[in-house]
Amino acid sequence: MPLAAVLFDFDGVVIDSHEAHGRSWFALAAELEKPLSQEQFHSTFGHRNETILPWLGWAEEGDREGIQALGDRKELLYREILRAEGIQPLPGVIALLQDLKKYGIPCAIGTSTPRANVECVLELTGLAEYFQDVAASEDVARGKPDPEVFLTAAAKLGAPPAGCVVIEDAQVGLRAAKAAGMKALGVTTSHPAEALQPENPDRIEVTLEVVDVAYLRALWED
Repeated sequence: MPLAAVLFDFDGVVIDSHEAHGRSWFALAAELEKPLSQEQFHSTFGHRNETILPWLGWAEEGDREGIQALGDRKELLYREILRAEGIQPLPGVIALLQDLKKYGIPCAIGTSTPRANVECVLELTGLAEYFQDVAASEDVARGKPDPEVFLTAAAKLGAPPAGCVVIEDAQVGLRAAKAAGMKALGVTTSHPAEALQPENPDRIEVTLEVVDVAYLRALWED
């Protein structure tokens, strides 16, 4: 199967948003006068707000309006931080995207992040030209580890799942990629290799600086 498309998770793959997301979650906790630990925040990586807020006990399960309102507030705080301080792509991202563009391989983002966050970052980083489409939290009913977001992203590109490579930094994302029948490349931005290995990614790297089109095509030869 030739390489048909590359699907990028967003937070922890295209950008390192850990600090900005953390600050926005802790700012929301302060507004709500709710406790929040670093361990709790770290456990939220890769999950949607619809899952995180009831898990934290900040909203009742099934309270769609309450969850939406709190989620919208948190994401607004996040975007305010980014616009005030800026954000840069992670090492290797631009070079990889340029190589993919050179060979005409389409790219999309598949993320649990709201579309407004993705658009904000693409505007700030100038990366919009490299992505043909985005599958964001609004585009799916089920979050990772369900494969829906990656299957949706592949469908937007017209790419067969078996010809797609997913680049992910979180266990739930790697699980979603494998469930979608796609190749999976793990990067250790948010979790160490030993935490990603149980999800059986095709390869694990510390940085995308070592990844190019030839590297991705070789995944079918392993």
